[in-house]
Amino acid sequence: MSVVPAEVLPAGALAADETPATGAAELAPRARLWPSLCAVYRAQLSRARVARIPLLFVATFQSVGIMILMRGVVDGGDEARAVVAGSSVLVVAFVALNLLAQYFGQLRASGGLDHYATLPVPPAAVVLGAAGAYASFTVPGTVVTAVFGCVLFGLPLTHLWVLIAVIPLAGAALAGLGAALGLLAPRPELATVLGQLGMSAALLLGVLPAERMPEVVRFARDLLPSTYGVEAFARTFGESPDWAFVLGDLAVCGVVGVVSLAAATWAYRRAAVR
Repeated sequence: MSVVPAEVLPAGALAADETPATGAAELAPRARLWPSLCAVYRAQLSRARVARIPLLFVATFQSVGIMILMRGVVDGGDEARAVVAGSSVLVVAFVALNLLAQYFGQLRASGGLDHYATLPVPPAAVVLGAAGAYASFTVPGTVVTAVFGCVLFGLPLTHLWVLIAVIPLAGAALAGLGAALGLLAPRPELATVLGQLGMSAALLLGVLPAERMPEVVRFARDLLPSTYGVEAFARTFGESPDWAFVLGDLAVCGVVGVVSLAAATWAYRRAAVR
């Protein structure tokens, strides 16, 4: 056994030998929110791509069928605007509220949350990525429903561009609510029932004209997150829309979306540690 003087050894070798004694190696930094969100979004989008065509068909066909049925009852005016706006946002509710509640309910029951819990991904990225992927499928169906409704009821197509704001804001509000229902439900069957009830509420309270509803039902309508997206879209069908009220409704819808997504993130944290 030979002894080598310390002066002969390179400095890198001495540093490597001293590392275990001085302390443990530092862990890699935690993934940031935006890159994690994009990764989850792409993964969820590719996963759900197989069901895109039947998903769009069912959501769009349902809303178009409701407008055809309502055409025999509603002639025009404010009632027609409410029917078209509510049916268009109903496409978003079908996916963002109903299907997302079922997805997170099944994910929790099957232990899929354990997979995400082991990844260095912020909980908000998981919720926002999944919600954004599901909401993306609603864009074609919402546009087709809005155009068909305008032609059916003789409404102007001038301000359909407002859907650029209505779809993501209403989608965020409904997706956060759907994710929270799915994560808080103790069983996946209950998550499915809650999602169906939420979509039924969006159907009855969003499509039917508010003027014909009792006062109690109107109060319940104001509590529904999608109501403000419906109101903002319906106001644009007028001859001279009051854009201050449109922006106000969109702002309320955005605030509700932030609150619902924050609640979904809290529900995800709660479900992941159990």
